Amino acid sequence: MALLEVHGLNTRFYTDDGVVRAVNGVSWEVDEGETLGIVGESGCGKSVSVLSILGLIPQPPGKIESGEVFFEGKDLMQLSNDEMRAIRGNKIAMVFQDPMTSLNPVLTINQQISEALMLHQGMNKKQARERTAELLELVQIPQAEDRLDDYPHQFSGGMRQRAMIAMALSCIPQILIADEPTTALDVTIQAQIIELVKELRDEIGMAIIWITHDLGIIAGIADRVAVMYAGFIIESADVKDLYGDPRHPYTLGLLGSVPRLDMGKKEKLTPIFGLPPDLIDLPSACPFAPRCDYRIDRCAERPELRTLAPRHDAACWVDITKERT
Repeated sequence: MALLEVHGLNTRFYTDDGVVRAVNGVSWEVDEGETLGIVGESGCGKSVSVLSILGLIPQPPGKIESGEVFFEGKDLMQLSNDEMRAIRGNKIAMVFQDPMTSLNPVLTINQQISEALMLHQGMNKKQARERTAELLELVQIPQAEDRLDDYPHQFSGGMRQRAMIAMALSCIPQILIADEPTTALDVTIQAQIIELVKELRDEIGMAIIWITHDLGIIAGIADRVAVMYAGFIIESADVKDLYGDPRHPYTLGLLGSVPRLDMGKKEKLTPIFGLPPDLIDLPSACPFAPRCDYRIDRCAERPELRTLAPRHDAACWVDITKERT
């Protein structure tokens, strides 16, 4: 049985311009100790889908129209705010995209991490401070005990992200959600953070949901990948199958736009021309059809996600494996 199961999640935002269909019937699951990568370009619904799961969508303008999210036998969509607070940050934790805006600038690092320990673990201030020092050491912050009373602005970008990871790990969660945690960091620090998360995953045994637009990162950390486009999951597969045999033209386009070490000097990256559809006015056709090199007449009808190979699903009418040979 999966640790977390999402079925038919639909999230809308009601704005003056119209209804934004941000997440459209999304379903996926993650097992214990597994790393699921959710990828896609900006605005495709990656972050909104996990924020919906945690009950962090501002309502209004947002509204979770339908869907079920099962965790430990309970549907999170049916829980009260108090019941969700007992899970959020405790059993399911999240590392947000920008550590500078996620951390409170007027509270010390110790105050911010200790708060979760006192709230969820029942520790007193002394116990929480000692545990916070241990957590900062765990995420490899040098001289951790001496940095407890520092403020976020006294930490570098990479150290702030490590502090965010320490905060997320404070209650030893069963699931860690990482929402583009390395986007604002330089490449060297990115690699260090990814390696750190992999080590912590193996040490603690938690499941990870890693959200990113960077397929290069996902290749090194994920077991399974779900590709999102215009609020839909358009392909889902084990990471080796997705990279070795992509079944959706959008996935193929994403892979073609990623630089590779084995590319020859004359080989060029392949861009995906055009723009994603307006989520206020989603077409009834395949949402990727206007940008697709493989489109056929049947693409005027939106395809459902269907199984094309073991553990490999795609929402496409065309067998692009045959088309490419």
